[in-house]
Amino acid sequence: MGIIAKFRQVAIAVFSLNIILVSQVASAALTLPLRSKKAMVVSANSLASEAGILMLRKGGNAVDAAVATTFAISVVEPFSAGIGGGGFLLMHSGKTGEIKALDFRERAPLKATRNMYLDAQGKVRPNASLNGYLAVATPGTVAGMYEVQRRYGKLPWQEVVKPAIALAKYGFIINPQVSWRSLPQYENRKPEILNNPAARAIFTRNGEFYQPGERLVQRDLATTLAAIAQNPQSFYTGKIAQAIAADMAKNGGLITLADLKAYKSIWRTPVCGNFRQAKICSMPPPSSGGIHLLQILNIIGDTDLKSLGWHHPDSLHLMVEAMKIAYADRSQYLGDPDFVKVPVQQLISPAYAKKRRQEINMQKAQPSTEVKPIDLKTLQHFSQAGLNARRHESTETSHLNVVDEERNAVSLTFTVNYGFGSGVVTPGTGILLNDEMDDFAVAPGVPNVFGLVGNEANAIAPRKTPLSSMTPTIITENGRLRMTVGTPGGSTIITQVVQIILNVLTYNMDVGSAISVPRIHHQWFPDELRIEFWGLDTLTLQNLRRRGHKIQEAEPWGNANAIVVTADETLEGAADPRGEGFPRGF
Repeated sequence: MGIIAKFRQVAIAVFSLNIILVSQVASAALTLPLRSKKAMVVSANSLASEAGILMLRKGGNAVDAAVATTFAISVVEPFSAGIGGGGFLLMHSGKTGEIKALDFRERAPLKATRNMYLDAQGKVRPNASLNGYLAVATPGTVAGMYEVQRRYGKLPWQEVVKPAIALAKYGFIINPQVSWRSLPQYENRKPEILNNPAARAIFTRNGEFYQPGERLVQRDLATTLAAIAQNPQSFYTGKIAQAIAADMAKNGGLITLADLKAYKSIWRTPVCGNFRQAKICSMPPPSSGGIHLLQILNIIGDTDLKSLGWHHPDSLHLMVEAMKIAYADRSQYLGDPDFVKVPVQQLISPAYAKKRRQEINMQKAQPSTEVKPIDLKTLQHFSQAGLNARRHESTETSHLNVVDEERNAVSLTFTVNYGFGSGVVTPGTGILLNDEMDDFAVAPGVPNVFGLVGNEANAIAPRKTPLSSMTPTIITENGRLRMTVGTPGGSTIITQVVQIILNVLTYNMDVGSAISVPRIHHQWFPDELRIEFWGLDTLTLQNLRRRGHKIQEAEPWGNANAIVVTADETLEGAADPRGEGFPRGF
């Protein structure tokens, strides 16, 4: 046998061994989907999912279940989301097929100023937008939940808050499966928790976080939730609001009674587009999630990914280059639509995606420094008309999905931003407050904690909503509910949702596999292709490196969950094995 033939034989053996190893690693963590004919709730915590299912058993609908699950998550996941934060909700009517979007995101206080995080020399003050009272934006979770439940829920308001009150009052056992205290990012937040007396009293004992297997009781939060159950406006105009405003004034924060009283959640028009046979609807600005989800899928377009095979180097290369383009445009054009004009229809136009697709060299990775946001003059050529011609018919944070018996559906993502938010708890309330001001561009071109870069469109202004990556998504096919999906993960949210959708719609994976398998991520800057350890085989890594991709292997990220409706109308739900979530069926 010649040298070349021997080399080929060895190469095939090595490739086969890598495929086996990667398959074994991936399959070891695969989640089997839960199946149910009637209804389902999936969230990041089994106790929260159970709270949602309880509402369905009581005769409630998807909205009742989603609100109960949201309040329960606020108790059992204080490190990621809560009533001191905000988020976005997408809902689908099983009767009419209509999809609505609710923005209950946090807003900048009235006293916020454009340069509030810069020093006298115009340089960014480290962590000023991340830690402590000055980092807090006006919370929206309570207002958002009350707005959607009073309009579309069936059960009494007090009933949907009740499970969360019990979890706070009597406590819950911290899950040993994934200890949020033991994760490095939360250990890094320990100084902020210890620095705030109210937070320290709730979450630590003798300077250490409570440990897995121990019971965490939050009595002040239980009292606050009971007051909200009686009157949700107490958060914005009553004693709760007074407590927040007084503590802010005492400690140099900006939120006042006027900020809280003025807060209103906003109904917005979802962004929708077509991908193959599916209609995909997601969150519009001030989230960037829906626009760039559709933009990446549009750039992929009709490329036959399935024939290439899952995680083929060509497929991965195309996805990564599409991600770079989308995140470059995000840096330039995305912000609060109540303050800046966001070119939504142009960015999600298939014609625009086709133009950007032509810029991709399939043999070579384009350096991020050479991937530019499209100039506005060129972008304006891609109008709504181009879109209509194709119409034949979204680390921390928490996500939940609900589908009820009538096929009403809710996809909801909410957050306090970074781990344990600002680290501030308002004394006597148990409310952990967000650090959402860090999602603004504190200065042009300066990345936030997740490495995302922003410019003028996302500059700080009073009552402005900071840009988000949250991507709650609902997919239909021929008017029939097909899928609800979303995830936490900061800047990785959009790319996670893209890959889960492709796994289900293109590669025909069941929902458990679609959520479990390894992921990739690129966000334009920094110029690195992040992959999960053991996520790609050696030959694929070599192929991508030859094309110029700068690969960074990383710990697994995200905590996605989804519900898929199969052809026989069975619900399949799954939560990410990277977290401790759980589906519950009814």
